[in-house]
Amino acid sequence: MATAHQKKVGNQVILKVRPSQGLKGTVRVPGDKSISHRAALLGAIAQGETRIDGFLESADCLVTLRCLQALGVSVKHLGPGAYEIAGRGTLGFQEPTDVLNCGNSGTTMRLLAGILAAQPIFSVLTGDESLRSRPMARVVEPLRSMGARIYGREGNAKAPLAIVGTQKLKGIAYELPKASAQVKSAILLASLLAAGETVIREPAPSRNHTELMLQHLGVPVVSRGLKVVLPGGFLPRGSELSVPGDISSAAFLLVAAAILPESDLVIEDVGINPTRAGVLYVLKAMGANLEILEEKWQGEPRADIRIRSSRLRGVEIGGSTIPSLIDELPVIAVAAAFAEGTTVIRDAAELRVKECDRIAVMARELTRLGVDISERSDGWRIKGGRKIHGGEAHGAGDHRIVMALAVLGLGGSNEVSIRGAEAVGISYPGFAKTLRQLGADVEEVEYGIIHS
Repeated sequence: MATAHQKKVGNQVILKVRPSQGLKGTVRVPGDKSISHRAALLGAIAQGETRIDGFLESADCLVTLRCLQALGVSVKHLGPGAYEIAGRGTLGFQEPTDVLNCGNSGTTMRLLAGILAAQPIFSVLTGDESLRSRPMARVVEPLRSMGARIYGREGNAKAPLAIVGTQKLKGIAYELPKASAQVKSAILLASLLAAGETVIREPAPSRNHTELMLQHLGVPVVSRGLKVVLPGGFLPRGSELSVPGDISSAAFLLVAAAILPESDLVIEDVGINPTRAGVLYVLKAMGANLEILEEKWQGEPRADIRIRSSRLRGVEIGGSTIPSLIDELPVIAVAAAFAEGTTVIRDAAELRVKECDRIAVMARELTRLGVDISERSDGWRIKGGRKIHGGEAHGAGDHRIVMALAVLGLGGSNEVSIRGAEAVGISYPGFAKTLRQLGADVEEVEYGIIHS
């Protein structure tokens, strides 16, 4: 059973995916990764205890718990996906005795930077090679304008980030250059203990999990259209938080069920927050036979989703839709490979600074496997209907690339072998097991050792 104390040690994995018939049955996907991070972080700075159910026990989310423990936060593991976090409230965090290793998790680094900027302690945030290459200036610059003292490589643009916390932050009015929930959330978290009001304006809607959770925990944040307003001097109160299934994880099963014949799949209790549910709207636009069932509200909108085999058609995706499905675009590209006609995905240059350059890697690997795909500066052009001939592929250490390639292989004509499949543990431990339970022909082959 996963705990907050696990280290990243294990075997490298090849995922062998063979052509399969439809996915059938009812399943739950793991808890939402974005919401799990936020539940842990807000619970840690809350006044009182927070009980979290449905927490995603993946590599990224567990590293958040480890960082919090290193800051003196008590984290109790109560059972699968169940944690109790004793909020530090006005006590504040303890200064860590070592660097805080965020692993591969950009969410951990960016959101924790916002919290630590307002704590009167010294800390250093680092991560693996991929995370140390990813852009951090987008978070550092607004935090520094609040009075934070944060220093990093390449002109404070790259990790490791050294943070000399201060209790003298001031609220700001800030216009995000591009829609980013992580940047918005980092500013909001820093603003909780800042003097004065903070106003954030977005160019387009980004996921609003932080705002919803702050409201649920008693913080008077106001969100109207593209503007978010937070008065300083408030801390969340401890409460109970329930994490819905991750729409980003569900997306892989939804696309697989759509492209495979004789599919009839129900995914239970999935988060359908409109700022995250772009994949549902795009699949419907492509002609997917998809229904939303049993919609309800429990801190976040959630529902059961039913999908059956579908005849997909090409579409154009871009503009304000992109922030609501940025993480799902690799598997949408796979859906496009099986659709009639041409799909164009644009305005998604953000994909180049994820765990890898997802635009380049997906173009390379899908071409290798027979897809008619051309790389654009900000996306792809994909002509559907070509035969997927199978072969070897590499996930480039990116969990979403691996899972997208697996879905492609299910609809192909020959076996696809995907190296680097251990990366799936970042967001969807048990992905291959779930596929097998639903009738897919997949096999995990372990080799070599990964050391922490």
